[in-house]
This record gives sequence, C-alpha cells and structure tokens, in this order.
Amino acid sequence: MSLWRLELALLLRSRIALAGLLLLALLSVVSLLSGVHRIDSQRAAIDRIEALQRTDMAAVAAAHGDSTDAGSAAYYSFHPTWNPPSPLAFAAVGMRDVAPFMLRVRALGLEAQIHDGDIFNPELALAGRFDYAFLLVFLLPLFVIVLFHDLRSAETESGRERMLRALPAGAGRVYLRRGLVRVLAVLACVGLPFVAVALHQGAAPPLLLAVLGLAAAYVLFWAALALLVARLGWSSATNAATLATAWVAIALVLPALAHVAIERAIPVGQGAEIARAQREAVNGAWDIPREHTMQRFYARYPEWSDSAPLGTDFHYKWYLAFHQNGDDSVALEAGAYRDGIERRSRAAERLGWLLPPVGMQVLLTRWAGTDMHAHLAYQDRIRDYHGQLRRFYYGYLFGDRPFTGEDFDKAPRFDPE
Repeated sequence: MSLWRLELALLLRSRIALAGLLLLALLSVVSLLSGVHRIDSQRAAIDRIEALQRTDMAAVAAAHGDSTDAGSAAYYSFHPTWNPPSPLAFAAVGMRDVAPFMLRVRALGLEAQIHDGDIFNPELALAGRFDYAFLLVFLLPLFVIVLFHDLRSAETESGRERMLRALPAGAGRVYLRRGLVRVLAVLACVGLPFVAVALHQGAAPPLLLAVLGLAAAYVLFWAALALLVARLGWSSATNAATLATAWVAIALVLPALAHVAIERAIPVGQGAEIARAQREAVNGAWDIPREHTMQRFYARYPEWSDSAPLGTDFHYKWYLAFHQNGDDSVALEAGAYRDGIERRSRAAERLGWLLPPVGMQVLLTRWAGTDMHAHLAYQDRIRDYHGQLRRFYYGYLFGDRPFTGEDFDKAPRFDPE
C-alpha cells in the first residue's frame, strides 16, 4: 500500500495534475447541478399543471357550460399531457431539452397539435446542454489525455526510465500502478459527486452502478489509447498533440460525419410538413359537401354511423368529423416520419459500437429515459389519451346527448405511466 500512496502523492505534487483534477471535480459538480436545475424546473412546471387545469376548466365551464353542446366543450377544452422525468434524467437531459415534455391537446385533429411542437429537427441537437453526459462524453477524455500523455515520455525525457527498467519488477509494473492511480483519481472526481447527487435524486442503485461502470470503461478506453501512443516513443508534446487530434476525430468529427451520412441515407421530412398537410385537409373540408365528409368518417368509424342525420345548421359532429378525416389523410406521412426517426435512432445506436462517445451518449440517455425512444413513447401515450377524449365527446355528439357543466369533470384524465 505504501507504493500506491507514494504514486498518489507524486500525482498530487504535480501542479498541472492537481489543477486538472480539481477542475474536473468542479466541472462535475457544475454539470450535475445544471442538470438538476433543469429537471427540477420541469418537475415544478408539471406540478403546476393540476391547479392551472382546474382554473382553466372552471373558466371554460363558466363560459360554455350552459350551451348543452358537447362540441363547444370539445373545442374550448384543453387537456394537459406531460412526460415526467426519471430520477436519472438530471445526468443526461437528452431529448427533454429539445422536445416538448408537456402538451395540451384538444379533441380536434391531433397530428397538427403534436407536430407543432417540433419547431426544429431534434436530430440536429448533437452536443446538447452542459450536463453530466456532456462532461463525460466530451470533456472527460481531455483530462485523461492531460494525465496520461507523459506517463512514460516524462520518465524518458528526465533520464529516469533506465533506472526504472533496472528495478526487479521492471518498469511495466510501475507504469501500470501509476496508470491505475490516475484512472482512479479521475473516476473519483466524476464519480463521487455523481453518487451524492444520484442518491439525493432517488436513482436506483443498479442504474447508479451502471453509470459508474460505463464511466470507468470510457476512461479506460482513453487511457489505453494514450498508452498505445506512449509505446511509440515520441516526446510528451507529440503525444499530447496526437491524442488531442484523436479526441477531435473520435469525439467530434467522426460522429458529425456519421450523423450526416445517416440523415442522407435515411431521409426524413419535417413534422411541420405533416402539420401543414393536416391543416390544409381540415381547411379544405369547409368546401366539401357535408354528406361526403360524414360518409368518409362513418366508413372508417362505423360505430358512430347510427347518429341522426345532419340538419341545415352547423353541427360540431361534422366539425370534429372532418378534423378526424384530416388526421387520417396524413396517417401514412405520419407513419413514415415516425419510421424514419426510429430507423435513424437505430442507426445511431449501431454507430455506438464503433465510436465510444456515441455509444456513451446513447446508453446514458437510454438509462435516463431521455432518448428518442422515450420521446416517441410519450407521443404514443398522447395518441392513446386523445383517442379516449374523442370517444368521450363523440358519445355526447353522435348520441345527441346534452353536455352540462357537471360533465366537464367526467372527461378522461391523462395517465403519464
């Protein structure tokens, strides 16, 4: 143990190494606090939903509760949906920073409501917010390079390597022990703050250990790369320049080029195009004979076809029917968009087997429940809930049942699970 303590003391006596470790620990704390602040603000926004919804629904009921028309309630009532963050979301904010985590929906056409939130292409958000995942993926390798680039070359340049080779155990064991001490020092700087924050946030111990194991594997990858470069016998400055170039290539350039290649190989339109097409179909329905609209609706939803015929006056069941027809008209486009996003996500996951930074980011966001799969699962829950809302209001509209102020509280409530 005295040799291990000696190696640690030698490491801490180096001003550059000590400053680097302190800076790494400070950045770890800052990144964790940044992620916690972001997720706490989202939790606070979600916690306000219930009170705001009660106020909003009371105002709608006061304004339209006497109309006895379920169509007015369906048109003016917004119903909240939300995607609660997981206990580990603070470590990798992921899609929660670039996609809506709350959405208020009405029983009208859904596609425009969902895709209005996609005001940009989330595939372009490659680096993301400064959170713990950003620190591990992009900054941690730089600190490993600082600590390992002269692990052997410093001894050669100072003339001490011949003496180390003359030791009974040889120089290899010394370098191994020195490398392990530096690896453990780096892991302590990023691991201890993470453990403290993760336990405070209620993260499950297996996930906590998985993140630590992943961080350790990532550090070992960069340490191994540094040791391979060290075997070439170059100077410390050359080693540092070579490793910095490798970091730029592996962590920045190659992932960016791969993402461009994925986008070209798997073309995906914009969600705004689907929203626009749905709106055009809805707006065009005003010029279509109402009988044609209802025939198309009843053909797809025969369970409502026994409703009384439309009169000459405006009726909300016709209005909601052509909104649903508008959704159906873009169903193929919406499915193709979803399929393209999923294919891109799978391609990026496969890329992670070749590029450790990409694989690191994929696993962290997957475990944190902040990746594209989690966002699409949230959209699926919205679609299921929207179907419940439609069936609720359709029961009044197509059954010609009066909708009173008391019926506002009977509307289905969103289940985030």
